[in-house]
Amino acid sequence: MAGINSSMGHPSQVTLKTAFTVCFAALAVVTLAVLLVKAQVALILTGIAALVAIALNHLVVLLMRARLKRNFAIGVVLAALLSTLTTVAVLVIPSAIAQGQALVEEAPTLADEVLASRFFKRIDARFHILEQLEKKGRNSTELASGALPPLLHAVSGVFSLVGALVTILFLVVFMLIFGPGLVRRAVALTLPERRERYERVLSKVYTATGGYLAGLTLICSINATLTTTFLAIIGVPFFLPLGIASGFSSMVPYAGPIVAGGTITLLTLATGGAWKGMAAFIYFILYGQLEGNVLAPLVFRRTVHINPLLTLLAVVCFVEMAGIVGALLAVPVVAAAQIIARELLLIRQERLSAQVRPP
Repeated sequence: MAGINSSMGHPSQVTLKTAFTVCFAALAVVTLAVLLVKAQVALILTGIAALVAIALNHLVVLLMRARLKRNFAIGVVLAALLSTLTTVAVLVIPSAIAQGQALVEEAPTLADEVLASRFFKRIDARFHILEQLEKKGRNSTELASGALPPLLHAVSGVFSLVGALVTILFLVVFMLIFGPGLVRRAVALTLPERRERYERVLSKVYTATGGYLAGLTLICSINATLTTTFLAIIGVPFFLPLGIASGFSSMVPYAGPIVAGGTITLLTLATGGAWKGMAAFIYFILYGQLEGNVLAPLVFRRTVHINPLLTLLAVVCFVEMAGIVGALLAVPVVAAAQIIARELLLIRQERLSAQVRPP
């Protein structure tokens, strides 16, 4: 009894200040999580703008090495970018929209032709695709038309898309003008003995991200140009939107071109017959070898140094969280995380070696 009374007589180790601190920290974490969910669109736009600004800043630095002032170099780069986008919009977008509308109107008919083709029947005989769809209460016509409402909803949100593009443009301009100075001031506030390490990490992240974006732009351009040219040569009626879609599919590493190639091959089979479908199949096999063995290693191994399996897992996770934008942000984010993780491991190794070093 005496021991119990003595233990009950001691004051509690949990003070009111400690409880308040824990509650405030938990509330802050919950508030931050809610803000991140609510501000998802703003964060996505900011992330896209940051990637574009990093890519353009490499061009600005090249012009500055030619003894141009930074503000003038930024103006030249932005003017070149806007001129390129305007030229593409005038020459390509109207035809792509017209062919895209025709493709949407003929989508149910094309889907029926694909389902009636001998190639699909062989696949269905092996995997029973239609039987699984019928179990879910959806026939082939409903399957074809089910993709139309999201597409129409996307078309109706064209003004939101324009607003997002304008927002990204202003963010890119302000990041190019004020971003480097802001980063330098932030690094200058750190401890002097750690400043060099922070600068090295930021430099590696900047170089990896810029190299990745430059290589990805090159891959997408090559894919769109080659696919559009090939489809136009063999006479596919919707060659322009299909070629552009194939180019954008390269933004999703490894998996994107496979899905796009399979879809375009089926559409070619439905619109042009077996020989054109076979030609499209052979083309995407050959281009897949080119991108997988030449272009992709040039980008992912020499710039971001990420294992292909880790890249694919990151893309799958980020696509689930943020769609196509997540696929675009996956590789740079994982590359930055990998650089930071390597730096932390290096710090740990230095500390361990310092501990075992003899006096």
